[in-house]
Amino acid sequence: MAVPVLPRLRAARWLAFGIPTVLLGGALVSQYVFGLAPCEMCWWQRYPHMFAILLGALAFFWRPVRPLVAVAALAVLVSGLIGGFHAGVEYGWWQGVTACTASPFAAGGDPLAAIMAAPVIRCDVAPWSLMGISLAGWNFLISTIGALAVFALVAGSGNAGGRTK
Repeated sequence: MAVPVLPRLRAARWLAFGIPTVLLGGALVSQYVFGLAPCEMCWWQRYPHMFAILLGALAFFWRPVRPLVAVAALAVLVSGLIGGFHAGVEYGWWQGVTACTASPFAAGGDPLAAIMAAPVIRCDVAPWSLMGISLAGWNFLISTIGALAVFALVAGSGNAGGRTK
């Protein structure tokens, strides 16, 4: 059974869990269904979402709820900021910090042959966009706005500390 909380904190908890779940799910669908292989910076954006999903899920069953939700929102914000940096690299606003390549290792086989045959996934090229905004740009917008909304809900939940009335 979920830990009971006041309505604003309940909404924050759902957002802190739902936003990274939907965004990471979308990234996985784009990778495995539509064949958009992630670059290194795409992976960087996924890790904070994974952490936020874990914390968001814990917030349903473990006290204190407010700190768990707040740290999950911070992880979502970190992913969004990485997405903003990545989008800037894609749009040519600044230089990336790494040589972006995909992991060449597949299960079994010759590792050297896998390295030589692996395609290079560039971080400075957006493989897909909607309304001129890349996937990294969408992650920036949704994660940043979502995290700020969670922070506002957590702050507005008062001194109840996640407890019910």
